[in-house]
Amino acid sequence: MLKDFILPIMEADGWEWLVAPVQKLISWGASAAMVFGGVVPYIPQYRDIKRTQNAEGFSTYVCLVLLVANILRILFWFGRHFESPLLLQSIIMIITMLLMLKLCTEVRVTNDLNIKRRSFSDFDLNYFWHWNKFTDYVQCVLVFTGVTGYITYLSLDSMIFVETLGFLAVFTEAMLGIPQLYRNYQNRSTEGMSVKMVLMWTSGDTFKTVYFLLNQAPFQFSICGLLQVFVDMAILLQVYFYSCYPQKPISHMTHPASTKAL
Repeated sequence: MLKDFILPIMEADGWEWLVAPVQKLISWGASAAMVFGGVVPYIPQYRDIKRTQNAEGFSTYVCLVLLVANILRILFWFGRHFESPLLLQSIIMIITMLLMLKLCTEVRVTNDLNIKRRSFSDFDLNYFWHWNKFTDYVQCVLVFTGVTGYITYLSLDSMIFVETLGFLAVFTEAMLGIPQLYRNYQNRSTEGMSVKMVLMWTSGDTFKTVYFLLNQAPFQFSICGLLQVFVDMAILLQVYFYSCYPQKPISHMTHPASTKAL
């Protein structure tokens, strides 16, 4: 890490007494960046939705992907302990995604008063993740957590299960940008999507991948971190292409199975 380059220089210049404090400061800074850096990209998107009362440019499937990924990552920790900052990052990300879902649901219901009532308890796959109340999403998350948690509890002695669980956790997170990538392609535009959010995704995923490699995190983390960076770059290419070569939007009938954001 950065300290591996800075500290030898300080030692050579007679600043040995500063080495330990600087080492701790850099370590704390890197850990804090890992814990809170993941949620920073969603701050401008949250503010944009709050200000415009329009969530059309943001796919709530992003929330679904991150909720599943971070719940699985927490369960993976019980089978194979990894660094605490990564565990705390998952907890904070889950809270952030629930807040994003709450806002998007409220905006959608406010803008479309005639929308038909759909709930998680209907168990209708055609309307999965297109419910009208935030509590339905919470119920879904709790059911998923309960079922996967019980299966994990029964299978913790299986190394194959634990390693597969870890791979599924980070691979799911690596697919984070796919809903947004598809939405942009479907709309032939990136309008309504926060470019700041994607730039922060890219910088954050790059930092995170380097952090994984330097700290010898489980190999699943590093491989999927690289995949995440490639997806981020693809979205940035969409931003450039659709801004330089505007496309005629494709007409779509509103359908619950589409990726229309809440």
